[in-house]
Amino acid sequence: MSEERKRRKAARELAQAPRVPVNPKIVIALAIIAVLAAVFYVRYHRHAHKYDAFAKCLAQKQLKMYGAYWCPHCQEQKEKFDEAFKYVPYVECGIPGNPRGGETQECKDAGVRHFPTWKFPDGDVQERVLSVYELSQKSGCPLP
Repeated sequence: MSEERKRRKAARELAQAPRVPVNPKIVIALAIIAVLAAVFYVRYHRHAHKYDAFAKCLAQKQLKMYGAYWCPHCQEQKEKFDEAFKYVPYVECGIPGNPRGGETQECKDAGVRHFPTWKFPDGDVQERVLSVYELSQKSGCPLP
């Protein structure tokens, strides 16, 4: 028997072989599980920012950032952390409704003169925007 005939015969036998019935309920259940797993994965990764652990480490090491809501440099500093800034120990020095004129008593007592101001546990004070690399070097907190 030639190779071509053998292939045709095998193809006919395969086409005539009984098919295993697929239960549509199982297919639907597997599809729902896959969709739920995808939603969970996307939701988890959206909420976990790459600097979350770094910002939490800064808080643990007791660094503190003083800033004001009207300060463009403070906004620049916050943007370096993106969504993880919520974990950075932050003291708001601006008094709402009093732009560029008022400062909270806590910030006056801390001797804050410029924004942003970073205070480190060793007493060092930095009155400027710091890169996450500089904060990592000074604090000992590892970057992701």
